[in-house]
Amino acid sequence: MKKRTRARELALQALYQLDIQGESFAEEVSAFVHDEESDKETAEFALSLVRGVILEQEVIDARIREVAQNWDLERMAIVDRNVLRMATQELMFMDEIPPKVSINEAIELGKRFSTKNSGAFINGILDRIKTGIAEKE
Repeated sequence: MKKRTRARELALQALYQLDIQGESFAEEVSAFVHDEESDKETAEFALSLVRGVILEQEVIDARIREVAQNWDLERMAIVDRNVLRMATQELMFMDEIPPKVSINEAIELGKRFSTKNSGAFINGILDRIKTGIAEKE
């Protein structure tokens, strides 16, 4: 498995736990990631994704809400919501990652860890976000 794919899996797991446990897990994120991953580069990329989502969550959530027609963010499946947050953070704030890579990785995470319909759902939302970013440039 590629290092960044593994890092995204770890970030998703950490974001899921943060979503469930809230602030009580925030202090444990770094320890969790380092316990699960011995490769320093992979662990650091995972932590950068988690930190980015935490720092920009209001902006990220607002952008998802803008494009997710007829979907309330709080009622989305927890995995889908956090995959969307992570990928949106990549699309909006990590210019060094090609949008196609962020979207494809998110689709695969959704298919692997959520429902059979998650891939298409995630793809639709992220494509709208990507299009909106491109239009603003």
